[in-house]
Amino acid sequence: MRIDLNADVGESLGAYAIGDDAALMRSVTSVSIAAGFHAGDPTVLRRTVRLARDAGVAVGAHPGFPDLAGFGRRNMTIPAPELEDLVLYQIAAVAGVAASEGVALHHVKAH
Repeated sequence: MRIDLNADVGESLGAYAIGDDAALMRSVTSVSIAAGFHAGDPTVLRRTVRLARDAGVAVGAHPGFPDLAGFGRRNMTIPAPELEDLVLYQIAAVAGVAASEGVALHHVKAH
């Protein structure tokens, strides 16, 4: 039996480091990388994809509500079509950065 051990990563933002993603890569088989709306930023996203690639860890997108201040945890009322666009945008961002680093998107894990 094979068990996928997954962790949420890429949650740092600008000058704020959150977690030790490099160390975590040694203990997991897949990661869900914050897509920038609830945590993370473009530079962190690319750096985290590279860490996962170099560690042989599968990469997934971790989309969330557009709520950096609340870490994506505040209640939000978003019309379904707009929510679909927000999720698609975030998945495409992670998939695009991953592709640029030679990595295929493995999964999506909603925040």
